[in-house]
Amino acid sequence: MSKRKLLINEVFEKIKAKSDKDTKNGWATDLSDDIDKKLGFLISIKTLSRYYDSYVAETKEETGIETLILNKLSKYLDYKNFADFSSTIIKKNDEANKTTVKISVDKDEESLSEKLSNIIINITNEQNFKMPEFMKKNGMGIIEIAFLICLTTGSIAFSKKPNAQIPGKGFAGILDSQIHCMYWDKSEYKPIDCQDKNPVYNHRIPFDYERMTYFKRIERKDTLTVDNAYGKVWYSKYNGEVDFFTNDGVDPNNGRELRKATEYIIDKYGGIQEEGQ
Repeated sequence: MSKRKLLINEVFEKIKAKSDKDTKNGWATDLSDDIDKKLGFLISIKTLSRYYDSYVAETKEETGIETLILNKLSKYLDYKNFADFSSTIIKKNDEANKTTVKISVDKDEESLSEKLSNIIINITNEQNFKMPEFMKKNGMGIIEIAFLICLTTGSIAFSKKPNAQIPGKGFAGILDSQIHCMYWDKSEYKPIDCQDKNPVYNHRIPFDYERMTYFKRIERKDTLTVDNAYGKVWYSKYNGEVDFFTNDGVDPNNGRELRKATEYIIDKYGGIQEEGQ
């Protein structure tokens, strides 16, 4: 549905809800009066009836609408102008196609538990979000998926006010101002307070949102195939063991520079390995 058609339909739905008339001309008459009272702007009954025929009843071809009138009709619906209407309107009949996901992070989660406990993400079916199969099977956590969805849809609502934002990069101010570091936890980086001296937090480095979100060691090598992983994964080989990663960089486990995985490497060390390989 075009934005113009949606606008005209919304305008007539509003007048129908408050009018005691039950005909096109009756609604157009009441609508003309209502717009004049609210905005001090007159749109003729004939013009509004023509819009109804074109955009609501669809008995005639769509007629042109001046920008001035589009803006006035948008203001009648309490938007600033037509551009504001176009960018913020949610069609009522699209409500059934919208999924609301509420994420509650377990209390035992490291550091981000209290910060991400009340995120609500709206995802409409108009957005196409695809994740490589090997990333799904390798346990991208709910936090990482939330990050990616937020980047893809740009639709986040916080139910409580975020804390102070980290200087530089951060995620919408969720992270506490003291969390400026992260450490390598076997397969991924996790944020920590730089003042936390617990020796278990090895490979401590300055906080980097992109690296924490996208740099992972792939724990399920058997999910990798040339079709789903070639050009998308990197590897490190040490003492005959090969580890695959989701991004370029250095293997935190041995300090070796990662290399882009070739078809041969993926075939030999990825996928379900036969005995003797």
